Amino acid sequence: MLTPADNELLVRTGPGTPMGTLFRRFWAPVALASEVGPPDSPPVEIRVLGEDFVAFRDTNGAIGLLDAYCPHRRASLFWGRNEQCGLRCVYHGWKFDVSGQCTDLPNAPEGATLKNKVRTGSYPVLERGGLLWAYFGPADKQPPFPEADLFAVPADRRYVTKIITEANYAQVQEGDIDSSHVAFLHRRFDTTAVGGGRVDPNTFSDTQPRWFPSETPYGLMLAAQRNAPTDAEWHWRVNQFLMPYVVIIATPAGVPVLSQIRVPIDDHHSLHFRHWSLVDRAFDERDFAMFDDGVTVPQMIPGTFHMKEDITNRYDIDRTEQAKRTYTGIRSFVAQDLAVTANQGGYGTIADRSREYLTSSDRAIITWRKRIITSAKALAAGVEPPEPMNAAAYNVRSGDFRASRDITIEQAAKERLLPATA
Repeated sequence: MLTPADNELLVRTGPGTPMGTLFRRFWAPVALASEVGPPDSPPVEIRVLGEDFVAFRDTNGAIGLLDAYCPHRRASLFWGRNEQCGLRCVYHGWKFDVSGQCTDLPNAPEGATLKNKVRTGSYPVLERGGLLWAYFGPADKQPPFPEADLFAVPADRRYVTKIITEANYAQVQEGDIDSSHVAFLHRRFDTTAVGGGRVDPNTFSDTQPRWFPSETPYGLMLAAQRNAPTDAEWHWRVNQFLMPYVVIIATPAGVPVLSQIRVPIDDHHSLHFRHWSLVDRAFDERDFAMFDDGVTVPQMIPGTFHMKEDITNRYDIDRTEQAKRTYTGIRSFVAQDLAVTANQGGYGTIADRSREYLTSSDRAIITWRKRIITSAKALAAGVEPPEPMNAAAYNVRSGDFRASRDITIEQAAKERLLPATA
């Protein structure tokens, strides 16, 4: 369990908080790239880490990310006109380019000269892997973009979705890290298939995995060991935690790799990007069939980033289905996860980790909490996190495989989890 003070440090990510300051040292995914549309499309509202921004693509195709409120009278730039290489506030016509520089100040006689002195907050933004990534930290601390080839694949080798989640980021990210829940929460009684039959059935046979977490230059390697059908092998499921937003879910070879990305919107909501990628082939019909089944990818309310299954309809739980076919009676994997993670101690509240009763099955969670809390405290004491500058270290894979009991997980990981390009 955590102390109340450490729990408070973990969950608060707004401006000036220790965890929020740590998160701002890393590139953060903030939107689907498709949301900004073609040049001169309407601006897009973005809220992350307790702050409001607008994103837009200018006439020349450059992407800008600005503070949401015009520095003149604090009107929202979301209502603005995206025109002729700038975003113009509709209140008094002040216009800003992608760098935040005011290029037109038409409502005052001194505007022609004053405009050169006026700026609004602007932030570096990159388009990678179908996502927009932004950096909100000090300019002199800006890191290179992580060299993860999972986020460098072309469009035909990726599939990306966005969900707005009504839960603190830490609760839902801990669900991604915890491999032991898969054998229960996502179990079916009519078949062992999960993810289109792309999870080793042994995951459901051994419900008591042993954890072997290890510190890495990019975050954590979280290896769960299970017994295999033969005494000569172990079954390993290895998640990779890439500081501070990404968990690459254990995936067998040849299957689209799922990266679960969690970014705080504020302390009670988070962005959930689900990024599937393949580095060696394009997606095929079988892959897309998995995304269309309503189980792997939840059904969404049209025109929104909100799921049809939510707490207001109790995630459409079907008690007959629960009794006969599935462990939960809830259809999609995401809804299954949210039913238990978004409601830890009461819906709309933040989990009180000082009241938990942890066991050895929670070792990965304990390790993750220690790593991220220690990093936030160190930065508050003036020690910069090393991970942002270790861009090359981020190029790793997750894994779901069987290996001889004669080799360590470190040896197995070196053989199987380094990218083919390494």
